[in-house]
Amino acid sequence: MSDSDLLGRPLERLIGPKTAKAFEEAFGYLTVADLLTHYPRRYIRRGELTAIDEIPVGSEATILAEILSVKVKKIPRRKGGILEVVVTDGQAKLLLTFFNQVWRERELKVGREGLFAGKITLFNGKRQLSHPEYQLIPDGDNVDGAIDEFAGRLIPIYPATSKLPSWKIEQSIEILLDQIADIDDLLPAEILESEKLIPYARALRQVHQPDDLQSASDAKRRLTFDEAFILQLILVKRREAIRRLHSHPILVGKGRGLVVRFDAALPFSLTAGQNRVWQEIAADLASEGPMYRLLQGEVGSGKTVLALRAMVAAADSAGQAALLAPTEVLATQHYRNLLSILGPLAEGGMLGSEVDALRVELLTGSIPQAEKKRIHDGLREGSIDLVIGTHALISEGVEFARLDLLVIDEQHRFGVEQRDALRERSENAPHILVMTATPIPRTVAMTVFGDLDVSILDELPQGRSPITTHVIPVLSKPHFLDRAWVRIREEVGKGRQAYVVAPRISSSSPAKRTDEKSEDPEKERAKQMRERVARLLAEELPDGIADGGDGESMASVEEFFEVLNDGALSGLRIAVLHGRMTPDEKDQTMSAFKSGEIDVLVSTTVIEVGVDVANATVMVILDADRFGVSQLHQLRGRVGRGSEPGLCLLVTRSEEESPSMQRLQAVASTLDGFELSRVDLEQRREGNVLGASQSGTRSHLRLLRVLEDEAMIIAARERATELLARDSHLDTVPALRDFVIRRERESDTAFVEKG
Repeated sequence: MSDSDLLGRPLERLIGPKTAKAFEEAFGYLTVADLLTHYPRRYIRRGELTAIDEIPVGSEATILAEILSVKVKKIPRRKGGILEVVVTDGQAKLLLTFFNQVWRERELKVGREGLFAGKITLFNGKRQLSHPEYQLIPDGDNVDGAIDEFAGRLIPIYPATSKLPSWKIEQSIEILLDQIADIDDLLPAEILESEKLIPYARALRQVHQPDDLQSASDAKRRLTFDEAFILQLILVKRREAIRRLHSHPILVGKGRGLVVRFDAALPFSLTAGQNRVWQEIAADLASEGPMYRLLQGEVGSGKTVLALRAMVAAADSAGQAALLAPTEVLATQHYRNLLSILGPLAEGGMLGSEVDALRVELLTGSIPQAEKKRIHDGLREGSIDLVIGTHALISEGVEFARLDLLVIDEQHRFGVEQRDALRERSENAPHILVMTATPIPRTVAMTVFGDLDVSILDELPQGRSPITTHVIPVLSKPHFLDRAWVRIREEVGKGRQAYVVAPRISSSSPAKRTDEKSEDPEKERAKQMRERVARLLAEELPDGIADGGDGESMASVEEFFEVLNDGALSGLRIAVLHGRMTPDEKDQTMSAFKSGEIDVLVSTTVIEVGVDVANATVMVILDADRFGVSQLHQLRGRVGRGSEPGLCLLVTRSEEESPSMQRLQAVASTLDGFELSRVDLEQRREGNVLGASQSGTRSHLRLLRVLEDEAMIIAARERATELLARDSHLDTVPALRDFVIRRERESDTAFVEKG
């Protein structure tokens, strides 16, 4: 068996079927490589050799002692028992206890001498070691040598479960390490030399059984580079494979002049940034290889206009274009925007339409079956030029005559399979433009979207107004919340509109009304309003519930609609919007809000992306600490989209010095989405960013951190590109080739997804 085969070998052949099954159930591990990359989260050092009577309670210690007695205590009405072992160093005695490990009685015999290590605790007033690690010293052995080897050694502490404690994981990994002494290195010698990395086999051993902390650090650096390098290899290979595909060139301005007419219909001129990015897009579209570009920019930076322009250019070149949106609300808005901009040019197929008019359709899951069939037929026959839709675009039965351009809005809502599903609906590979309003640091873009070229829109269109953000701490300043509702009334009084955003739709335990009266109705009303709002915001989330958890204690749309309609905002035109409403209800509500028939929209995050109502100037976000930094940034981008300045108020019960409050203060302090995205990454677990793969399998990234390891990711990208340029099939490094093939097979070439 070759060395590279060893890494792919099933675990059960080396550690037994029972233990292998436990690793599969706990962590999803199947192969030797899986378990060897289960790295320690930290190390502890066994205490230096210490006399029993000198060991403080609570400290780690190692003692050299002789076994005086061994006794098994049965546990009433339970299986197993407690093994109690008393040892002495000649001066004092110490109790060792082993729960449900009676089998150790066979080797812990009276008179045996050994080294025992662990943490000293008190039980019933007596000092003891529970489940100590130990090494018995055979008769005639060099005791001093055994002490040097055992005491002071670094002990790896692994992510563990009740069925697989850290010591059991350590034992299993030790079995594997004995097999890999001569394993081939994954990286070419020149990369090891240029990046000053230790050999692979040594890194694996030192990360699990380090000689010292520096050795562990060197091992982790090597293995972190491997993660970055292998990921970049896969992404670069994927990118090169895409470039070998054939696409229909889209030559802007060479057709019927539809792009020129589109530009003439725009009520504004493109910014310098939009023109720069358009040149990048146009150059890609003109190629016979498919464009694969990520267009990222701040909320309201004008990404959609460029995407719609590219779609019109595709139609002008006799092709079809599709825009895939994550929600029906956003798909409908894109559809209406396109119809509004194109005007008569979008009336293709209608009686009396212009000769060159385009046929534009909206395809979502909620439209009637007969209408779906009509659109499916039109796409297959080629009579539909542009289609905007949701996941219905990738459902069975959707075929295109000639799909030349696919635009995906908010990529993190879609996985690789969805992206590829539409790409495969056409004989030639379509050009793909991915849009996201979530600012992404460079290394995140390289890691998550490494198979795409990146364009950035870093300026807002002219006429956009700044947004001011304030935090309302209801625990310390409840009267600030009263002022928030007054601000909404003031804005509505000026003819403007507002959003109130809540993290959930409804509550199983609505707040109670109070019917007590006061001599001053207005003061009593304000007091009751504060009390109801306080009750709605008062409950604490149970431990372990993350943003968007079960929501039992979070503010809800339906509750606050009732509270505001009856109280602080009574007399205003208030409506609700959430995901449980029918598509028609959502559409009617959004249309009414956009046309000014609704003053205040109480909504969930369904308005997070794409909703564009220029007259909305103020937003109140309830339980703002339940949302992530990027989501808050997206939400507040719904206000200030016209000529009037925007105001966003973040309501929270977080304590002043809590991480949640710090996160909200960071959002309030800047409008720079890229700076906020770094804050978000620093405060969130890395797994939320680099978690499961887009194909649904788990991530293979255990050590890599996209912010801390920025320089390493950039270096890995360069080395991967250089290696594939001279050896596209990795034939000169068979161990690496086999490893990459295995990773590609497991993850469908997609290691990570945006969280």
